[in-house]
Amino acid sequence: MRAAPPHNSQMPPPIITADDFGLSLSVNEAIERAHVDGILTNASLMMAGAAVEDALARARRRPTLRVGLHLVVIEGPAVLPPAEIPDLVDATGWFPSDQLALGLRYFFLSHVRRQLAAEIRAQFAAFAATGLPLAHADAHKHMHLHPTVGALMLAAGRAYGLPRVRIPREPPEIMARLGVPPTFGARAMAAWTRLLRAQARAAGVATNDHVFGLAWSGAMTEDRVLQILANLPPGLNELYFHPATGRDAVIERWMPTYRHADELAALVSPAVRAALAPPG
Repeated sequence: MRAAPPHNSQMPPPIITADDFGLSLSVNEAIERAHVDGILTNASLMMAGAAVEDALARARRRPTLRVGLHLVVIEGPAVLPPAEIPDLVDATGWFPSDQLALGLRYFFLSHVRRQLAAEIRAQFAAFAATGLPLAHADAHKHMHLHPTVGALMLAAGRAYGLPRVRIPREPPEIMARLGVPPTFGARAMAAWTRLLRAQARAAGVATNDHVFGLAWSGAMTEDRVLQILANLPPGLNELYFHPATGRDAVIERWMPTYRHADELAALVSPAVRAALAPPG
């Protein structure tokens, strides 16, 4: 394993985020540990997650952890009851997983868009009701790249003082240097993020310049994180993770191939912490 050089103090420190806060107790435990004992600075909260109350308790006792909204409009639980958004979720209040079908419905069907707008507003309102400062917003499975979802998220977010959104642009040239050849899909996604960046700029909402965690989603190991830190491009970078202290039923169902424990190990690694330490 090649150690990374110390972080360049003339660059802004990277944002280190954990997604799915509130999904389960094992996820919440890992996020708190990664913040207290590691490099984690931010967490993205699922407002209808099964363990959201536990996540809120942890966030309140760790005020240095910056918490934002992890907007869920695909493969996850909604905040509003199914009777209010029957064209979005099933009888249990769960969004479907078919990204293409959802994208078409969100774009073309006006009655679906109205329900989607109501649910997005409800998720921001639920976050505001926690009393936590809103640090940022992103979306489960990056669904805010969809122009309708992105526009609705920014419109609702502005009403609640949204300061920043995540732009999921992983620089293909950097990943190629790290041994991940750019695929057509990766290049297309990087190009597509320009629309979300333009939407955010028009809304007066800040963005990161680059993100890391797409190609290695669920497998951000210590060695890979050190490689990324040694090759950060200029600008504001964000690294995002999916840590957990162990396997549970939710993880086994929705993320069976993710290496949650390895990602937690990377977040608390002394080598990774040293790579982020400014000179002196």
